[in-house]
Formats: sequence, structure tokens, C-alpha cells
Amino acid sequence: MGYAVTGIDPSLGAVMAAKRVARQLELPIEYVVGDARYLPFKENSFDVVFSYSVPQHLSRENVGKVLSEISRVLRPGGHCVIQMANRQGIRSLYHQMRRCFRQARDFEVRYWSITDLRDTFGKAIGKTSVFVDCFFGLGLQRSDIPLMPASKRLLIRFSEQLKRMSRKLTFLVNAADSVFVASWKPAL
Repeated sequence: MGYAVTGIDPSLGAVMAAKRVARQLELPIEYVVGDARYLPFKENSFDVVFSYSVPQHLSRENVGKVLSEISRVLRPGGHCVIQMANRQGIRSLYHQMRRCFRQARDFEVRYWSITDLRDTFGKAIGKTSVFVDCFFGLGLQRSDIPLMPASKRLLIRFSEQLKRMSRKLTFLVNAADSVFVASWKPAL
């Protein structure tokens, strides 16, 4: 592979399950039980940090702690890619409406505006851009099409088409439900 991969989760059970899967797939991945707010790694340890569907469940204060930790463990010139929920996404608006637009509690999804994502990540890490993960939900992926009923397959295909269009029509990122936030730590 050419990469040294490290996974982290606060759940011992999840880490044990991940280790079993990695072993079965013969992948040399190191797993650590830990909290993203207090990463158990030295400064400048990683070139890349990736997270999918984690910080969107945390309070803004805790997201700030996570981003500070990511900045600390990223090497100069390194970058992170973090999936987050967009407040203006169609499905996101529906879910916010169902909970009467109240503040999220416990591990519920927190929805961010694209501007807030750019500003928050930019201040914590560095140059930041936001691009589409998917429309009409959080985590609808093309690779899931064979597993889905016909109605969901159509949504995923439409989401993929909109995602391709968003590369040229960048305003479409504002309507995506799930986005990736990519930030680069300045090189020395």
C-alpha cells in the first residue's frame, strides 16, 4: 500500500472488531482505543487525517477540540478530510424540521452551514475547501447500489449525477446533505 494506517475509536469493542476484519483482509492497520478530542499521538505524526460521520455528532465546542487535535498531529503540509452534515441539504432540512429545529442532543447529528465549516476548519487548521459527498442523505454511496431497494438506487444515481455536476456548478455544494471538508496545514 505504501501507507501506515492507524484507526481510532473510543469503543474497545469497535477496535477489536476492526482488528479482526483487518486481519482477515490481511491489511496492516494499527487500531487504537482513544478519543478524538484527546488524540493519543505525538505532534506532527500524520500526513493525512480522515474521518467519516464522527464530528457531525459532536457539539461545536468538541468539534473545536477535535480540530485542534487534528492540527496538532498533522505534519506541516498535511491535510485532513472530514465528512460533515450540511444544514441546507434537502434531507438535512427535513430532519431538522422533524426535531422542530431544536439544538441537537446527545449523539444526534449537528448541522453546519458551508460558511461555518469553511471558517471553523480554516481557523483551526488552514486553507479549507468544501466539496460534495452526497445528496438526499448522509452516506449514500454508489458502492451501496447493489444492496439497496430500487427507490434508493434511483436516489443514489441522482445523487452521483448531482455530485458530478457540482464539480463545475460549485453552488450545488450548498444543497448537498453530506459534504467533505478538506483542510491543509501550512508547510513550514
